[in-house]
Amino acid sequence: MKISIAIIAVVLVVAAASLASTVFAPLALALFIIALVWPVQSWLQARISKLPALAVTIVMTLAIGLALASMAAWGFGRVGGSFFADAARYQSIYDGIVTWLDGHGVSVAGLWAEHFNVRWLLRTTQYVTGRVNTTLTFWLIALVYVTLGLLEVDDLRLKIAALDNPEAARVLLNGSAAAAEKLRRYMLVRTQMSALTGVFVGAFAGISGLQFAIEWGVIAFTLNYIPYIGPFIATLFPTLLAMTQFDSWASVVIVFVCLNVIQFVIGSYIEPRFAGNVLAISPLVVLFATLFWTFLWGLFGTFIGVPIALAALSFCGQHPSSRWIADLLGGPSLKKTG
Repeated sequence: MKISIAIIAVVLVVAAASLASTVFAPLALALFIIALVWPVQSWLQARISKLPALAVTIVMTLAIGLALASMAAWGFGRVGGSFFADAARYQSIYDGIVTWLDGHGVSVAGLWAEHFNVRWLLRTTQYVTGRVNTTLTFWLIALVYVTLGLLEVDDLRLKIAALDNPEAARVLLNGSAAAAEKLRRYMLVRTQMSALTGVFVGAFAGISGLQFAIEWGVIAFTLNYIPYIGPFIATLFPTLLAMTQFDSWASVVIVFVCLNVIQFVIGSYIEPRFAGNVLAISPLVVLFATLFWTFLWGLFGTFIGVPIALAALSFCGQHPSSRWIADLLGGPSLKKTG
């Protein structure tokens, strides 16, 4: 009976998160940002009053967010112009591939004409325009959540500590502290590895003669914040550019392989050693969290999926009845919590 009730509760929570994404997605982002910037807010308000400290924290948060967005927009803008300029060359490559596939009994032209026509292009344009407006609203709501949340952290901590159920208070306080610490560590390691990835990708692009070496490094840096999907995109687009820049397919394959080797070595060997046991989490959980929250919340879910999983495992590790979940899906560090 308890298992059935738990399953039903999980299904209802997931359904609510999906249907009310306009409410819960900005709230999840706000909680994530609050966990990251609270040490700054706490340090500032110990020296100046709360409202000026809040203003400085919000301005700093906005500046970092705008800087990352500007870097991504600059990199994609520069590279995107090259793709449009080489449209005729890509069309020629596409025609050659279609001809080769038709010669081997695979018809692509009919499928393309059926699914990728003018009506599809108009729908895609309308969707992208709508997503831009939705994104601006999303960030505005998240900013309001962050502002109000930073003002209430201390009061909320006191209210939780005063709960009649001391065990529930302990789980909430310790779980929040552990989750916040893991999220800060996660972003620190992710930023370090993103910078390392950007340097190596940019250096490889420069050595190999690939155009826009700096831009590819910046794009790799920003996309590396998104597990799995970001690194894949960061290797796909340079490979597409190499198809028009280099004359041989062998060079294109070398570019693709080398970029994937860079991503694999940094993501699978260097990053785990930097993260240590603090962020011990099953790779299967990372992939599932990324895909699951992408399915629920789109591109934003791709970014926030792993932090949500880290926070959930941190809370699970605080109580004996749920610690087995942290032990099963997490790692050594999670077994020691509580």
